[in-house]
Amino acid sequence: MLAELSPLIAATSQWLTCAYPSGGGALASALCEVQARQAVTVAAWLRYPTPMDAALVHMAGPGGATRLDWLTGGTDGAETQDPDERAWRTWVDEVVASWAACLLTDPDLADRAVGAIAEGGPTAASVAEFRRLTAPDDTDRRAAALLRHPDLLAPVADLHRDQLVERLRPGRALIA
Repeated sequence: MLAELSPLIAATSQWLTCAYPSGGGALASALCEVQARQAVTVAAWLRYPTPMDAALVHMAGPGGATRLDWLTGGTDGAETQDPDERAWRTWVDEVVASWAACLLTDPDLADRAVGAIAEGGPTAASVAEFRRLTAPDDTDRRAAALLRHPDLLAPVADLHRDQLVERLRPGRALIA
């Protein structure tokens, strides 16, 4: 299942780090990217919890970054003649980006989401795998200051926050 979601996770993480870049050097950029990737991974596993879900999104495609770009005032990739730039942007998943933005800006939601992933299912993971998402230290916070800023991410996070909150409602199974 991870292979099916890897293009979506990579593209959505790249979109987040392009839209909300690190202000520091190489180390800060790497730490920012790790935090984005952890948030996107958790969001993708919650959004597509079964191998069938992952296969379907892999076949149909996730939708692209156009609306997200419009919300954040960024380029939609159509303005560039570089086909590689346009290509990766088609793999951005708006719902996953929104959920990841929620996780990056709301520690309680991040803890609940990682706990839900750790509880079981085909994507069961250790809570420690997502430490930079759930327990960032000062260096992590400085590296991802824009990526974790609730006001800056609000337009993206608010798009699908209600769906994430419903998915994480106590007593609700991740796989329906």
